Amino acid sequence: MGPQHPATHGVLRFVIKTDGEIIREAKPDIGYLHRGMEKIAEKVGYTGFQPYTDRIDYVCAMTCNHAYALAVEKLAAIQVPERAEYLRVVAAELNRIASHLIMTGCVAMDMGAFTPFIHAIRERETINDLFEMLCGARLTYNYIRIGGVSFDAPPPFKDRCLAFLDHFEPIVDEFNRLISFNNIFIKRLAGIGVISKEDAIGYNLVGPNLRGSGVSFDVRKNIPYSVYPKIDFDVPVGTGEAGSLGDSYDRYMVRIREMLESCKIVRQALSLTPNGDVMAKLPRKIKPPAAEGYTRCESARGDMGFYIVSDGTDKPYRLKMRTGSFSAMGIVDKVAKGMMLSDLVAFLASLDVVAPEVDR
Repeated sequence: MGPQHPATHGVLRFVIKTDGEIIREAKPDIGYLHRGMEKIAEKVGYTGFQPYTDRIDYVCAMTCNHAYALAVEKLAAIQVPERAEYLRVVAAELNRIASHLIMTGCVAMDMGAFTPFIHAIRERETINDLFEMLCGARLTYNYIRIGGVSFDAPPPFKDRCLAFLDHFEPIVDEFNRLISFNNIFIKRLAGIGVISKEDAIGYNLVGPNLRGSGVSFDVRKNIPYSVYPKIDFDVPVGTGEAGSLGDSYDRYMVRIREMLESCKIVRQALSLTPNGDVMAKLPRKIKPPAAEGYTRCESARGDMGFYIVSDGTDKPYRLKMRTGSFSAMGIVDKVAKGMMLSDLVAFLASLDVVAPEVDR
């Protein structure tokens, strides 16, 4: 199954052994999108690597920018202006909504319902318009930079952003009526791909895949960074509302509810954003002292981490990324055993895997 297959999200391949329609083994065969990014970081330097982070998870690139910037700022002891911190949060949460829209639309499409995907894409396009106003790009933004953000928000941005939120929140209810609470859709996801709390933790799942199993862990809450401690929001978890706790439907609904929480965060961040600079004063070449550091960020696919070893030059001695999609691959074979082949499609869609995060 894959790497060119309509039910694989990106160039992923699974080597499947079946007994008729029953899966006996489903081994992920990754590497089709490997680009040697961690090695590239050693060659292009700290600032030169920033645009590459957009390519780790192109569906939610803002949080990739953010996680990397946090790591370098920690090593180099760079203080980010407060206005930039709030703009980072606004950008990251809008991108989280855009990413979850792709996921929820794709799950419906993989189950045979094409119309919800069009509704999801329509809303995502409005977010892309906001990003284009903010930084000129619609997919690979390079907006969150080491020391702050590349551009200040233009005067119309806040009003247009609030107008989108006013429009979008009722749309989520409409989307739920269209597909989330559709009886056929529920039966395709409920009780499928059940991951227990113990397995979710044992296999190192993160983000909505972990929270879908009922584990309330979110980096923004548990290991807070940026200005998230100043913002009030909830962390949705799976409840087994339609089938079993930790099934594909729980993972889907966690993302639906996270979109509404992100709306709350964006509203608060916009109201709290102070005036001021959006970029710290930086030397021409960033040369952190010889040290090592690790930072974490709550991406749309969960806990994203950057481990950097500095040798005192303007290029990292070593850089290592940690992504949610890669860790999700590890549990596929265990959960897929005994599944129908068509249910594997539902299970993979519920994990919301993005291929560049797996291979890098």
